[in-house]
Amino acid sequence: MKEQILQILEGIRPDVDFKKENALVEEGVIDSFDIIQIISELNDNFDVNISVDDLLPENFDSADAMAALIARLQNEQ
Repeated sequence: MKEQILQILEGIRPDVDFKKENALVEEGVIDSFDIIQIISELNDNFDVNISVDDLLPENFDSADAMAALIARLQNEQ
């Protein structure tokens, strides 16, 4: 799952090293437009529905955090 997330992220922002970054939102590496694209791609690729309640910086600060969010959402289905 993480590799697929990394591919999605790199497709949106090829200039960022998502394998090393762990404060994407906190440090302003990605902005709100990037997050909208990321959410759309994650929803489509993993068949989840990321809701407004999930729009917390800690859920999008790293690829690992996004993988944990997706796993949680998939388990809730």
